[in-house]
Amino acid sequence: MADSSFDIVSKVDRQEVDNALNQAAKEISQRFDFKNVGAHIGWSGEQIEMRANTEERVNAILDVFQSKLIKRGISLKAFEAGEPRLSGKEYKISGSMQEGISQENAKKVSKIIRDEGPKSIKAQIQGDELRVSSKSRDDLQEVIALLKGKDLDFALQFVNYR
Repeated sequence: MADSSFDIVSKVDRQEVDNALNQAAKEISQRFDFKNVGAHIGWSGEQIEMRANTEERVNAILDVFQSKLIKRGISLKAFEAGEPRLSGKEYKISGSMQEGISQENAKKVSKIIRDEGPKSIKAQIQGDELRVSSKSRDDLQEVIALLKGKDLDFALQFVNYR
């Protein structure tokens, strides 16, 4: 019998992020507490930039955006926001979406699978993703449950299950 396998990836649906951003921008333009404070959220290249006239307002914009990401099913672990900084007369926060699993994080996940997972599991690092294979599909299900139970500081998705 051939091995069954799946890939562990860290990807973000760009369209869903864009939708969350547009929803946040619409809410910010309509909310009373954001009137006349220079509140803005939008893309700046690959970065997402938030601006307002006070640190509290720019943090409120960040909260609105994060709530929209959650509603669209995007993990907040995939969004990395910087600290509020003063730029001229306004405060700014820049954030970016993190994609791909770094080598050190892939090694961390691989070690968890080796140490705590079933013994028949093989994990291989392939670029910015991790391929997990075994003869038993039940063992693969066990690994997925194990990793979902772990509190890792990056988002994981399980794809290509076969």
